[in-house]
Amino acid sequence: MLIGTLIIDLYLPNCNSLKEKRSILKRIKDRIRNAFNVSVSELDDHDVWRRAQLGIACISSDGKDANSTLSRIVNFVEAEGLVEILDYKINFL
Repeated sequence: MLIGTLIIDLYLPNCNSLKEKRSILKRIKDRIRNAFNVSVSELDDHDVWRRAQLGIACISSDGKDANSTLSRIVNFVEAEGLVEILDYKINFL
């Protein structure tokens, strides 16, 4: 069994309040959970309006499948168009 983690640093260009940030992040996190059946949590930049860091974890029996899932999540977030991806890191435990 393999645990894959993905950390995504995000920029929210059109966000003007924490309330708006929370709304956008909730929407993104819910869509990721529903589409990929993974765990998602906000990790950092809680009080910064236009920055966020999401942590995503998945469990797989095959590293190739976990890497594919996490890569598809990056593409999914990018395609949503609500945020810009500044950086991301994929790791395996």
